[in-house]
Amino acid sequence: MWGHVILPAALGLPVAALLTRLLARHRTRRGHPAPIRTAVADILIPAGTLPWLWMILTPQPGPGGVSLLPFHDLAALAGVAPRTAFVQVGGNLLVFAALGALLPARSARFAGLAPVALTAAGGSLLVELLQYGLRLGRVASVDDLLLNTAGAALAAAVSRPWWAPRIPARIGP
Repeated sequence: MWGHVILPAALGLPVAALLTRLLARHRTRRGHPAPIRTAVADILIPAGTLPWLWMILTPQPGPGGVSLLPFHDLAALAGVAPRTAFVQVGGNLLVFAALGALLPARSARFAGLAPVALTAAGGSLLVELLQYGLRLGRVASVDDLLLNTAGAALAAAVSRPWWAPRIPARIGP
């Protein structure tokens, strides 16, 4: 079903690796303080996020709609096949996972779960508004926003050992 997205995304991985290497080399020559870490983040944030956005902004047949009741759509997944529930929940958790994992490594301003979660929530709100406003035949759901945000925060928590040493220790209360 999503081969038109998965194939180009997979073929783009070697390109992303090459771009990361070239960008890191360029930044090293310019004396950038963290050339490899920032090059990885600058290339892999969009490479890991854009395919998911492509999928969720692809028009679908149907009227679409809005679901503003938190956890309503998630509760409805209890009545579907486990594979369908896994794909729905897992896919939404992965939408902003690359952003969550790499944004704190890119900038100390985003070091911490709260800044990552707020950024992901803003991006997710924008995506849900686009789904509704562009009439894509999709349901703009508060549950999607919650799962997208949770996925970014979880990814930030998992990647914390990579970026946490960059956070200066706070002194005082």
